[in-house]
Amino acid sequence: MATHPAHPAARSLRTTPEGLTWEPSERWVRGRTGDVTVVDSRHPVLVWEPGLPVPQYAFPRADVRTDLLRPAADPPAGTHTGSRVFYDLAADGEVRANAAWTFPAEDLAGHIAFEWFRRADTGLDHWYEEEEEIFVHPRDPHKRVDALSSSRHVRVEIEGRLVADTHTPVLLFETSLPTRYYLPREDVRLDLFQATDHSTGCPYKGTASYWSWRGEGDVPPDVLWSYPDPLPAVAAIRGRLAFFDEVVDITLDGERLERPETPFSGMLRKGTRHR
Repeated sequence: MATHPAHPAARSLRTTPEGLTWEPSERWVRGRTGDVTVVDSRHPVLVWEPGLPVPQYAFPRADVRTDLLRPAADPPAGTHTGSRVFYDLAADGEVRANAAWTFPAEDLAGHIAFEWFRRADTGLDHWYEEEEEIFVHPRDPHKRVDALSSSRHVRVEIEGRLVADTHTPVLLFETSLPTRYYLPREDVRLDLFQATDHSTGCPYKGTASYWSWRGEGDVPPDVLWSYPDPLPAVAAIRGRLAFFDEVVDITLDGERLERPETPFSGMLRKGTRHR
């Protein structure tokens, strides 16, 4: 009997001449706009484009409501690694421009990819892996996120002023990012910060709310955040507060840590809000 390409025996990362990396997935994935299910697939593939740190899904045509797709009226140029075929999506009483496309790679012929929600109003409204709703982008199977309770001593300073001091942090370890220190509220000088209307979503942690520094100095906005209702896998960070290591001074067990350089560093230096 032939092995289905999504079977574990056939799973491996593969690279196309166009620079795409892709991998079969065993997850049951569904995408919906309004009350209409547009994608229902038990054989998706994850695709990584050059220069993009997060994956996206592509689906066999047979698993897509292609009757809801029409050739794009105004296809974008220079996006999605040379893709030339884009589709507008007509569903639930509205048209979403350039909601779907095909990759030029021979390996991915017969597959259609979709923008995820919150991307320039073109994506679908809801995505699910099995019965769990997924936000922002698909989870990367090669990335790990662990939230561990600790007794390490964490001190945080901003512009030389002590703003947090605790011996009961939760350390969050996330592949390719610096350790984040989630601190009890009672150990943070929250009176020195102002709540903002900014929020971000993370497929691993949930939706975060933010605070900005009230004091003087060259401190970017939204330097402090919290997940009031995190996803179950990181429930230990619920309601705790964390700082951007990139722009504050953290002392861990008496050792001053160097400020890390991350994908957020440039935005923080410019004072722009991260997504």
